[in-house]
Amino acid sequence: MRAVVKRTARAILLDDKDRMVLIKRTKPDSPPYWITPGGEVEPEDTTIAEGLRREVFEELGGKIGHPVPAFVDTVPEPGGVKVQHFFACRLESMDPALRHGPEVEAPNGEYDIVRVPFTPEGLASVGLVPASLAAYLTANIEGIHSLLASDLG
Repeated sequence: MRAVVKRTARAILLDDKDRMVLIKRTKPDSPPYWITPGGEVEPEDTTIAEGLRREVFEELGGKIGHPVPAFVDTVPEPGGVKVQHFFACRLESMDPALRHGPEVEAPNGEYDIVRVPFTPEGLASVGLVPASLAAYLTANIEGIHSLLASDLG
């Protein structure tokens, strides 16, 4: 078995109008791409979900509802693999003025908050990475809505 050298927690984050909240990343001399809010799980995070809540607050100034595991992506990293945990969740509130952390305080390019319709067309309108997540979401829009249903438990 390969060693897990990094774990991230990322949000498949829908707002109250069923738009997906993303971050448009524009680095110098590179084309833009879109990512889900989230990042590396830190040693002080007692759970992956706690790391997700911390990251969403840092990157968006946002608070989320109950996160539900939805997708896992494993990618090679030097010395092992990075496991990315994607959680379906609803945006409860957001105040971009509360954003903080390295993306805000020492940015390498731009980190713009954007919203796209959570539809195949909306997802296709942006360069969402990783491609495995984009493919999963496009094929499972109804499934993500089901994970966020009030009767899930």
